Amino acid sequence: MKRSEAAHAVGVDVGTTVTKAVVFAPDGTALRRAARPTVLHRAGPGRYEQDAAAVTASVVAVLDELEPGPVAAVGITGQGDGLWAVDDAGHPVRAAISWLDARAADVVAEWTAGGALLQVFDRTGNLPFAGSAGPLLAWLDRNEPATLDRAATAAYCKDVVVQRLTGLRATDVSSVPFLDPGTRDYDPALLATLGLAHRRDLLPPVLAAPVEGLRTAIGGIPAGTPVVAAPYDLPAAALGAGVAKVGDGLLIVGTTLACQVLADRVGTGEPAGLTLTTWEPGRWLRALPAMVGTAGLDWVLNLTGGTPDDLPALLAGGDSTGLSVLPFFAEAGERAPFVAPAARARIDGLHTGVTAADLVVATCEAIAYSARHCLTAAGLDGELFACGGGMRSGAWAQIFADVLDRPVRVLLGEEVGARGAAQAALRTVGDAELPPPPPTAVFTPRRSYDDRYADYLLAVANARSTWRTTP
Repeated sequence: MKRSEAAHAVGVDVGTTVTKAVVFAPDGTALRRAARPTVLHRAGPGRYEQDAAAVTASVVAVLDELEPGPVAAVGITGQGDGLWAVDDAGHPVRAAISWLDARAADVVAEWTAGGALLQVFDRTGNLPFAGSAGPLLAWLDRNEPATLDRAATAAYCKDVVVQRLTGLRATDVSSVPFLDPGTRDYDPALLATLGLAHRRDLLPPVLAAPVEGLRTAIGGIPAGTPVVAAPYDLPAAALGAGVAKVGDGLLIVGTTLACQVLADRVGTGEPAGLTLTTWEPGRWLRALPAMVGTAGLDWVLNLTGGTPDDLPALLAGGDSTGLSVLPFFAEAGERAPFVAPAARARIDGLHTGVTAADLVVATCEAIAYSARHCLTAAGLDGELFACGGGMRSGAWAQIFADVLDRPVRVLLGEEVGARGAAQAALRTVGDAELPPPPPTAVFTPRRSYDDRYADYLLAVANARSTWRTTP
């Protein structure tokens, strides 16, 4: 149904460390923005958690700050994977486990050795990693069964936020572990294969477009305003960026490196990554979200006494000749375009003449090599859009264009995911959709990295053989 002729919409993006909200005009203009930091706790070696109640409070806070008044709808997206367990009222029964968490690595190793992981990939196009919902649910079932007994729902971040705000217990087709991509519902045989059939009742109903009204007014938004559980952050960002043609892709250079390409078939190739069911029948996003990204660069900057503000000068003054970096700095290893929980970073070619700038350039190039590795595996053959904090650096964006050997259409601003959430909300309530944002800049290749990329692939292949035996 058509709710209004020219209604505004709000998109909320609940990130890992920041919650953002944006109010959009009908022509797609971002009118106002609000943001609140959230806390990611390191609960122990390889363990990362968040206070789900505090995360929901951050959503209320940004909506209060926006004060958008009556709107057509509010769309909520957020970080994917991890496990957010709540009771009937939507209150957390334990700290939410982040997608960065590595505690379920032994579960993944067990499923790999027994062949279960390959069965998951063959049936769904998804390969679980330590921080994804399936292994974490199994870990809790083995180590904290009483916690799951107290829970009513185990879902994604944005789904539990929507439940607290509206009372709706549901998820959308993009945010479902154990999904049969053909039926667009849970696969009972898969749950049985993974030994989780007895926890089926914790999985929320799968709806094409979950929507319910606000229980109470927030920041001038009236009670009853439709709140939509949009696709989670990866597909929401693709929707917000305007990825609409099979073969087009989106590169998000954030804490991690999220690479995804729109496809008309379920993922194949080396078992890794995700095949995300979209809201459009017959279309999937082949997503390879690598663990490398700005977090690894920040670590290198901190190690060398620099800050992100120093990046332009460092990239301008550095020379990576003779240096080789494998950028697998994440404590949980790597998950795309291959799965290797024991993956570790390497820096080769160091000597006393290497400067901090040289090391930063080599690291930025290595992250771009990972992007090419992922996007090639995902089947990119169309236009490439890019966003995320890393794209604020024109020099680094140029490195990506050079390494990828294709134009990179950069969408600056932090609202691509929020735009996708607002887009999903308007689509759900029947209002006119937002137009895709125009690129802020287009970077075209200026030099070839083909030889150095080939060296990178060889170094990765050699390292993988050692990771198999290295804890």
